[in-house]
Amino acid sequence: MASRPGAVLVASGGATLLALFVFTAPLSIVPAVAGGLGAGAVATSWILSSMSLGLAVALLPAGAIGDDFGRRRVFVAGAVVTAAGSVLCAVAPGPLTFIGGRVVEGLGSAALIACGLAVLGPAFPDAAGRARATGLWGACLGAGIATGPLAGAALDHHWRVLYVVIAGLALGVAALGRVLLAESESDRVRTVDLPGALLLGGGLAALLAALTEGRQSWTSPLELALIAAAVVLLTAFFTHQNRSGGGMLDLTLFRRPALVSATTGAFVAGAGVTALMAFLCTMLENGLALSPFTSALVVLAWSATSVVSAVLTRRLPAAFSGGARLSAGLVVVAAGLVPLAFATPAVAPASLLPGLVVAGVGTGVVNASLGREAVASVPPDRTGMGSGINNTSRYVGAALGVTVVSVLAVHPSPAGLTAGWNTAVGVGIAVSLVGAAAIAALTVRAKRVTATAAPTA
Repeated sequence: MASRPGAVLVASGGATLLALFVFTAPLSIVPAVAGGLGAGAVATSWILSSMSLGLAVALLPAGAIGDDFGRRRVFVAGAVVTAAGSVLCAVAPGPLTFIGGRVVEGLGSAALIACGLAVLGPAFPDAAGRARATGLWGACLGAGIATGPLAGAALDHHWRVLYVVIAGLALGVAALGRVLLAESESDRVRTVDLPGALLLGGGLAALLAALTEGRQSWTSPLELALIAAAVVLLTAFFTHQNRSGGGMLDLTLFRRPALVSATTGAFVAGAGVTALMAFLCTMLENGLALSPFTSALVVLAWSATSVVSAVLTRRLPAAFSGGARLSAGLVVVAAGLVPLAFATPAVAPASLLPGLVVAGVGTGVVNASLGREAVASVPPDRTGMGSGINNTSRYVGAALGVTVVSVLAVHPSPAGLTAGWNTAVGVGIAVSLVGAAAIAALTVRAKRVTATAAPTA
């Protein structure tokens, strides 16, 4: 029996909100968590990066497995895994257990995000309904980003309670998915591309580990070994996919300009504005001497605006293509970041709000458009894979971006930190504008190809 579209949207939106809530909750309380666990500088870097590792490794496999073996089944399993990871974090006696719990949270949240977005394709087959659904999905993504740091800051000295609450919420989402979602899967022959999953997981794990360890030294033997392993494993993965016909990643999908645009947009959004906002609480606390809760409220100007903007994106004219929306959204993001590039230890937090609001408007448009293009740019039986491709690009981009921001901005003095932050914002502006230009070029090229092919159709 098919699920009602509204019920599918509730389950999908709730899961996405939870996943981003889990992802962002520690951002405002890293000093409290690190101090409580006795974490040093390297362990603190891993506290920030560990969930990204789980997400990046599992997003694409979770989407592909959901397509073949049932999206509801993988969705529910992902919620249970997220709860298990949160329990590990809550009871962690030291940083190693906590980092492991965050990786497990990432693995579970990957299934929630990939399959939560994938179920919207079959539930909303018409363009208007899909635009509304993906707009609300993008709003839930922004809501998770908005509420996570606030909840973390509110429980600054009781952060273990936060993870107990997350475990309960994750089990609630599992029950919600079980009740509201009907099973959906593709009609293709069921296969498990185990070699592909292992090569991709190992390659991305090595890449993200290299990015994290590189913040300490880019020339250490461990760092060089991780970079080499990432290159070898990811090269082997793409070679395997090309020979096996794409069990985990169908490379022929990248012949579709819309998917290339969406993948580029996701990577750029992750490497640019997402990475900067992930570091913003740290800059406000250490550079401007704000409290964790006040810092989270300042960031709310960006994230809350993105929620409203994502909902309203569906009102854009239908003739305004997905590529055009992505390109325009990234230009607006870049414009909003400009006022943030002039921070000093004495700057008033209120002076950052106009830029954060403008960047939030652009981010909301980008989030809603990415959600729509991820499922619209691939065949119906590949929506899980399309979602996995899109979100993997976003979180790999975010991991790279956070590394760049950290290298540029981390400094013991407030003046040095804010100066480094300003440089990082300049990089984020450039990344956003280059990405917007690339997507615009792809969109124009796609229109020319369509126009040329039309007379012979």
